[in-house]
Amino acid sequence: MTLTPTRASDVRVRRLTTTLYGYSFLEDFILLYPVYALLFSDTGLSVGQISSLFALWSVTGVLLEVPSGVWADAVSRRLLLWLGPLLTAAGFALWVLVPSYGAFALGFVLWGAGGALGSGALEALVYDELERLDAAGRYARVMGRARAAGLVAVMAAMGLAGPVLTWGGHTAVGAASVLVCLLSAATALRFPEHRSPKAGHENWAATLRAGLAEARADRSVRGALLLVPAVSAVWGALDEYTPLLVRGTGVADGTVPYLLLLIWAGATAGSLLAGEGERLGTGGLAAVLAGAGLALAVGAAAGTPAGLVLVALAFGGFQAATVLADARLQRRIEDTGRATLTSVAGLGTELTTIAVYGGYAVIASGAAHSTAFAVFAIPYLTTAAALLLAVAAKVRA
Repeated sequence: MTLTPTRASDVRVRRLTTTLYGYSFLEDFILLYPVYALLFSDTGLSVGQISSLFALWSVTGVLLEVPSGVWADAVSRRLLLWLGPLLTAAGFALWVLVPSYGAFALGFVLWGAGGALGSGALEALVYDELERLDAAGRYARVMGRARAAGLVAVMAAMGLAGPVLTWGGHTAVGAASVLVCLLSAATALRFPEHRSPKAGHENWAATLRAGLAEARADRSVRGALLLVPAVSAVWGALDEYTPLLVRGTGVADGTVPYLLLLIWAGATAGSLLAGEGERLGTGGLAAVLAGAGLALAVGAAAGTPAGLVLVALAFGGFQAATVLADARLQRRIEDTGRATLTSVAGLGTELTTIAVYGGYAVIASGAAHSTAFAVFAIPYLTTAAALLLAVAAKVRA
């Protein structure tokens, strides 16, 4: 049986998306996520030592974000998606085999390096392959579903970590996490890749220069680069504090995980609806950000369990906007520097997230967590206003 060109293209798109969804799920289905702080504490680390590990993890990601993106443009992106989970697996193995501060520190460096290798490379590979198949218009929908798969994996890991920890302790949880990383690496080998990268130090430097030159020369690329951290960084940082926000509503500690699942469900729904939102345009994206910002402010300020429904809606809007901002950036980048500039946007997100952590600490030290969440709705309202001003300027022009 001979497939028509359209049917053959659909088959290739299906293979790409199936691999992507599996890879995204496995990448976040790490049973160590909910309990690694317990491992550190049980080993005898102080709060200060644990905090220093988190800082080392963040610094590793920041330092390697752009170099790894440039490397993804200079060599095979599929190679980096395969190598990243292997580095993470090595880090997790160290944690459970030789639990100590030094092993934990080296593990975080390996984990941070593994994450940096995939940042930029995954988006670039998926967009280029879809574009080759004349399906670039599906990018937002596809990546939205991939993000949803990752969120579902996190929730599944949260549900399974407790029973596995009870059954086999940290060794069982760590072994399961290493196995999932190895499965993730094996899945990466199924990604199609039809570009012909050229390796070499000179190429690496030329790729970096070309990517940055494109951002300097094209105002629309610069705007898209700035939009990614503006949309994704704040709510990504606030997510770390949602347990404290939920507890602040007065519910029992045993109820906190269930209300957190509500917020995660909102973010998952936002991922699934991102493809539909691509038709909204700049004005529609501004409306999504403004609506989500208002929902966050009102829901958090309410300080009640019912108000968390609005917070969940806000996180859904922010997740959808994050996918749409990424799609907007991919459409504006030329193929040669796609991973490089995607990683530049990722670096901006990392640095902005660190700034949000600092700002949150200042606000929450003298006010309730609900107040801090409400204050951080302001950047989204400001971004929405900036997008509407850009639309108005374009109309006038």
